[in-house]
Amino acid sequence: MSQEKNTILVTWDFSNAAVNALKHAVRIAKIVENNVFIFHVYELDSKKAEVEKKLDEAAKKYSRELNFEVNYILRQGSIFDEISDYASEEENNVNFTVLGTHGMTGTQKLFGSKALRVITGSSVPFLVIQEEPPENERFTDIVFPIDFKSENKEKLQWAIFLGKYLNSKIHLFKYPSKDKSLQKKVNVNLNFAIRFLIQNNIEYEIHTAETGNDFLKETLAFAKSINADLILITTTKHMTFMDLMFSAKEQYLIANDAGIPVMCVNPRAGFAKVSQFMYG
Repeated sequence: MSQEKNTILVTWDFSNAAVNALKHAVRIAKIVENNVFIFHVYELDSKKAEVEKKLDEAAKKYSRELNFEVNYILRQGSIFDEISDYASEEENNVNFTVLGTHGMTGTQKLFGSKALRVITGSSVPFLVIQEEPPENERFTDIVFPIDFKSENKEKLQWAIFLGKYLNSKIHLFKYPSKDKSLQKKVNVNLNFAIRFLIQNNIEYEIHTAETGNDFLKETLAFAKSINADLILITTTKHMTFMDLMFSAKEQYLIANDAGIPVMCVNPRAGFAKVSQFMYG
């Protein structure tokens, strides 16, 4: 496979959630022929030797268990900055990052906010997972919400990438608007997506939300109804402090109660060479 971005990062804190994230990363890496690095950030210099030893042991352990070479990266600083900085450096060739979470129930709600801050600060997409990979090796059914925002076109690149390499069906889930101007924008985005999916020989289906009154809830309900393997979204373009601390809309889907993985694409962030797939 010829592609420049060839590394998948996994945020690593030695938790079960991180192990689940690693399993997802390895599953995908085997298909798209990427490298996998677990990425850990520490804060105190005095802990470096101890943490690095533990990190090295984890990389070797899971390399054996998963029958796939796992490497590691250790950085000092804030996780909010280090992941974004590393991923944005072109020479590191980061494709996307996988993050494991337990959702947003109880005390995990704070972690959900922190996770969203890391995600929205990244120059590459984040795949957020809650559970171990299922037995099937691929994302068979991917839900792609279509609304009136221009950012839909950015996540389309990833629908094509995943559709090509994971042999996925893309379920275009359309926002129903009674406003003629908004509906026109929705249809433009829908037709744009259809055109490039057809050009790339990717299977797709079109579905429409019933009301659009709460599009995110309807999107999740639809994803549950088809037993989707992944939901593909774009994050809020101008994320505020209040969004991060309390209830940004994306958190509802990212930490969904069905445990469905969510790929988050930031506006103007992404895979520099993925545009090569846009035209078949």
